[in-house]
Amino acid sequence: MIKDNFIPQIPYGVKDFLTGEAARKRALESGAAGLFARWGYQEVVTPTFEYLETFDSSTLSEQAFKFFNREGRALILRPDMTCPIARLVSTRMKDADRPQRLFYIANVFRYEQAQAGRQCEFYQAGVELLGSSCAAADAEIVALAVETLKNAGLDNFKVSIGHVDFLNGVVESACLAPRDETRLRGLLAGRDLAGLQACAAELAFAPALRECLREALFLHGGKEVLDKAYRLAGNQTSARALDNLKSIFTMLESYGAAAAIDFDLGLIRDFGYYTGMVFEGYTPGLGFPICGGGRYDNMMRFFGEDCPAIGFSAGVDRLLIALSRRNAAAVLDPGAYIAWREGFFAQAAAAASELRSKGRRAELAFCAQSADEAFKSARGRELIYI
Repeated sequence: MIKDNFIPQIPYGVKDFLTGEAARKRALESGAAGLFARWGYQEVVTPTFEYLETFDSSTLSEQAFKFFNREGRALILRPDMTCPIARLVSTRMKDADRPQRLFYIANVFRYEQAQAGRQCEFYQAGVELLGSSCAAADAEIVALAVETLKNAGLDNFKVSIGHVDFLNGVVESACLAPRDETRLRGLLAGRDLAGLQACAAELAFAPALRECLREALFLHGGKEVLDKAYRLAGNQTSARALDNLKSIFTMLESYGAAAAIDFDLGLIRDFGYYTGMVFEGYTPGLGFPICGGGRYDNMMRFFGEDCPAIGFSAGVDRLLIALSRRNAAAVLDPGAYIAWREGFFAQAAAAASELRSKGRRAELAFCAQSADEAFKSARGRELIYI
């Protein structure tokens, strides 16, 4: 029995999608799935929750929702899709040919401070390419990310690419003690210029290294950024990272995607997780990335397989916000309302069936109506009166 003062609510950080929102969400997800399939990716579906140890290699496990089953085994609501797919490929698909091109449309869960574009439950459309370490694989993923944003309806966005080894090389060249190196990496990951300057002074960095650290956070722009980065870095690890970015960009030019690309050599995403090229996509008016990804060649080792991998995900919720703010949300077919006079139900049902067979949305009246009643019931939809 429900108490009189009971007000049903939903938990913090989740949301309902009403009829129009749900339809736009479904259209966006279906469009992404169709695009991924045309690029040769096959869909996989993994469980909403997994054993906690599946995510022991993930930096996201601390943000996850965790609970126990009846046997006392620790479980986790998936905080991302990369670990479940790595688990799937290394077990159920262990003997499958490589490379594997896989995609997913899924909800994921993380403890977040809820705000526009950031919920505790959110939705992603993404791909994982496992089994290739070539620059061409990196270029394919970035090009597909560009096409995903275009396919969603965005026409004003940039995808910024960087490489974790550019700053790895800079840090290694400092020859620091482990504790100081960890501190420096944290400052770089947080783009803390004041902290970097204080750290450089405290640890007495050479002038060339100070300049490189100061400039690295602001190496953002077109191809000319790479030339400046070569002059600053002065170590082989950073130089190889820049060579890799040049190769990727040349291939992106062949894809016709170069106009949407710029470089951000201060972009890291995560030192421990990513091992090569990384990227994020942005659109004006939104203070957070709408997509992101990169190379993570060490992930599969946690599952007992040495397999290079790269992937990306686009935030479905964030794309919907971006489209609505730019008045670019998909225009949905309002459909048709088929009304009928007494004795004409069979003809009306046939008309509805014909429209549905053509992919149209058709709603059939439940009872006979007058012309005036039918007009009022149509509520803006195409009226077919039989």
